[in-house]
Amino acid sequence: MRIVDLSVPIYSGMDAYPDDPEVSIEIVHNYCNKPWLLRRLVLGTHTGTHVDALSHMVLQGKTLDEIPLENFCGEACLIDEDRLLPVRIGLLFRRDTDITWLAKILFAKPPFVGGSISEDLQRALLEAGIVTYTNLVNLDQLPTQNSFIFYGLPLKIKDGDGSPVRAVAIIKDQDDLKPL
Repeated sequence: MRIVDLSVPIYSGMDAYPDDPEVSIEIVHNYCNKPWLLRRLVLGTHTGTHVDALSHMVLQGKTLDEIPLENFCGEACLIDEDRLLPVRIGLLFRRDTDITWLAKILFAKPPFVGGSISEDLQRALLEAGIVTYTNLVNLDQLPTQNSFIFYGLPLKIKDGDGSPVRAVAIIKDQDDLKPL
């Protein structure tokens, strides 16, 4: 088994989406004034690698705490070319993917979609009840011919519209691989 980290690091001053809060991480307690280390985080819910709840772009859409955990993890595959999409598994796109893919994606009924997707496609997927992931990295380390297990669990934010995640892909050993 191999684990691929699909997340960007979070740090003070990192790039944030225009009009989102600037990221600030500061030490509040250190070993000189307390017997522990503690940092304060100031960041938006859509900072770094993150998941978007339906409520992010849909007025009456479900919030993070209303979406089943199964929608944030499971079998997935990497799509890097125009091909028939596997059904009922997560889809991660390595290449820029726009609204023209909507019908194919909806037909495949994935629990989540992530990677390089346009804002129009993201909005349409959220309206269709599909959570989306943004700012995934290291997609080039994922297999294209076999599925893998994806985890992108959000913080349990009450009424949350999104959350930073530590997204990972677990790639099975060659003997355990399941062809797409």
